[in-house]
Amino acid sequence: MFKRDIQDLLIYYSKQFRSVLLVGPRQSGKTTLAKTVFPKKKYVSLENPDERNLAISDPRGFLNRYPDGAILDEVQRVPEILNYLQEILDQTTEDGLFILTGSNNLLLQENVSQTLAGRIGVIDLYPLSFRELDTEKKDFSLNKWILKGFYPEVHQKNRNPEIWYQSYLRTYVERDVRQVRNIENAMLFLKFVRMCAGRVGQTVNMVALSNDCGIDKKTVESWLSVLEKTFVIKLLQPYFNNFNKRLVKTPKLYFVDTGLACSLLSIRKETELEVSHFRGSLVENFIVMECIKNNANFNLGQNFYFWRDNKGLEIDLIVQTANQLEAIEIKSSQTFSNDFLKGLRKFVDITGAPCGTLIYNGDMEFTSSDQLDISNWKTFIKKYNPK
Repeated sequence: MFKRDIQDLLIYYSKQFRSVLLVGPRQSGKTTLAKTVFPKKKYVSLENPDERNLAISDPRGFLNRYPDGAILDEVQRVPEILNYLQEILDQTTEDGLFILTGSNNLLLQENVSQTLAGRIGVIDLYPLSFRELDTEKKDFSLNKWILKGFYPEVHQKNRNPEIWYQSYLRTYVERDVRQVRNIENAMLFLKFVRMCAGRVGQTVNMVALSNDCGIDKKTVESWLSVLEKTFVIKLLQPYFNNFNKRLVKTPKLYFVDTGLACSLLSIRKETELEVSHFRGSLVENFIVMECIKNNANFNLGQNFYFWRDNKGLEIDLIVQTANQLEAIEIKSSQTFSNDFLKGLRKFVDITGAPCGTLIYNGDMEFTSSDQLDISNWKTFIKKYNPK
């Protein structure tokens, strides 16, 4: 098992709330983590038909079987049970009584917010981070990291990414998506997902997606919501402030895992990735998601945006905290060019942001005369981690 950075946060939440919900994509390691952190708690999977039928037919009786609490796995299969869990949590003073896991935020969100507010702490668990995998001393190239992705099983059991991600996608559509939306045409939905992969790192164009996929705009919005709430994609919102009202206001689309994105784009080998016109966007996707994973794993309280003005000048990632704004530009090149700093300099000039960093695939690292950091991607990720 991989040591997960979020483990300390999970323990802390279990001492602050009467219940904890661990939510994230399927196969991200939620069950393994919960069992490892809480080995003495009884475990029950609601994927098991017998357990699920009992929970649906007699939820109160089902929960009463666990007076000392339990790990309830894949709770999105019976979201109604949260209504009955509220009564138990209201009657106890014990923290960390029930540990819940779920792979579908869309089904859980409304139930949790309405019935368990103040009683439950919610933690997002993403696939493995580079930091967590780097402890294994894997000497991979940037292309190989992107191609393999970061799901635990791919690395732990050395799965073939091409085969594994195809199976993952099929299971996702057949099980997770059908629970959320009554999507009758699975093939059309898969076409939509592949079209999203073809737009990785780009701003979302609802009209173009609608026309290319042959669905209306409302369906595009609905399906994007499904993909985001089931942790397949991540929509990065634009940063804008009163200093400039002419900024783009549509989100950028990224995939939670680059391995899945590569599979959808039919990129199977490092040599194919190297010459692919998607490579720059996938490198950007990789860095953005590493920052988002770190924020979730260590509860850093960061907000993430991108910035683009009406002339097309862009900053790939804006990291905002309570008292700081950091601009990050991401390039896939191994060779530094002073032109890479153009967007950073413009953004710093407009906003007065104290921090600006260029991340690229080269070895030369330095600070420019105007205090912009030029950093190798691996150095940046390791330095960016709080530990």
